[in-house]
Amino acid sequence: MAPSHVLKCCQKVLAWVPVAFIALVVAWSYYAYVVELCVFTISSTAEKVVYLVVFHLSFFMFVWSYWKTIFTAPASPSKEFCLSKADKEQYEKEERPESQQEILRRAAKDLPIYTTTASRAIRYCDRCQLIKPDRCHHCSACDICVLKMDHHCPWVNNCVGFSNYKFFLLFLMYSLLYCLFVAATVLQYFIKFWTLCRRKAAENCPKNELPGTHAKFHVLFLFFVAAMFFISILSLFSYHCWLVGKNRSTIETFRAPTFRNGPDKNGFSLGCSKNLREVFGDEKKYWLIPIFTSLGDGCNFPTRLVIMDPEQLTVSSQNEPAKSSGANQSFPTRPLSESQNRLLASDSQWVEGGPEEENVKSGAKKHIIVSLES
Repeated sequence: MAPSHVLKCCQKVLAWVPVAFIALVVAWSYYAYVVELCVFTISSTAEKVVYLVVFHLSFFMFVWSYWKTIFTAPASPSKEFCLSKADKEQYEKEERPESQQEILRRAAKDLPIYTTTASRAIRYCDRCQLIKPDRCHHCSACDICVLKMDHHCPWVNNCVGFSNYKFFLLFLMYSLLYCLFVAATVLQYFIKFWTLCRRKAAENCPKNELPGTHAKFHVLFLFFVAAMFFISILSLFSYHCWLVGKNRSTIETFRAPTFRNGPDKNGFSLGCSKNLREVFGDEKKYWLIPIFTSLGDGCNFPTRLVIMDPEQLTVSSQNEPAKSSGANQSFPTRPLSESQNRLLASDSQWVEGGPEEENVKSGAKKHIIVSLES
């Protein structure tokens, strides 16, 4: 037990190394820009004031969003998703997967769950001993189930999910702006240092043009670091902007959630504008501020069923009896009627699925859909 405990402690300490590295780079960039560039290099007072004001504004927003991303605890499922004591004991006693699934289906019948595993089974976490809500996954690094888990990020030593996904996006955006501003304002002095002061002979370098080698090192290195981070963050930020527009997580991009009619990578997409509101909230004045404004409770989400083409419907109708007999999975016909999410409260309604289910089984084109206005 003791060696295992020591190993876990070492892992926790080592997990903070990437965060400490970023903190040191940011602290050095602050010194290099404020002291070496603005104080010792730039001679114009007006230019100094403008640069320092914009720099500190971007620096503050960057640090604030980074702090919120790191220290916002990942949201976990509520107690209603945990098995009762009797169900838990019965589940642990059962050895047959079919009997265990029957217990889970009975416990999940009143829960707002509309996705299953690829084999049509209830998504259950043996580690946390709870039924997973939609879009919830277990993080092996944090050792908890995280609501709307996107990924575990070593650079923030935290899981990025429902509780801090907005903060993570703002962190990427403000770090991108921070690097862009630093690189753009340092560029002219970088060129001057590179072209003039690289000459070994001091008499060939114009006097009073730029200070000596101490500032030169910081300015040159500052430009390279800012440009390097800008390029790397730009691709990551663009990717997550695309994910927000599609209302997908990183996990869902590689493994589409399975609904009643099979895997559907667009099952949670409500249109670009509503997808943005789901992450950033209803009030646009708070979108760029790292405070929590995301809609919903993280346990249930508005969802839609995409109309499939006739060939897909035929395959679905052929597989439906086998799925029904194998898993006997029950799905509500009006998902999220009591959801806290306001996205579908006013301008969408679910169509009851009784007659439509018969038409799907017969191979017809009718399907249960949500009428959404993007």
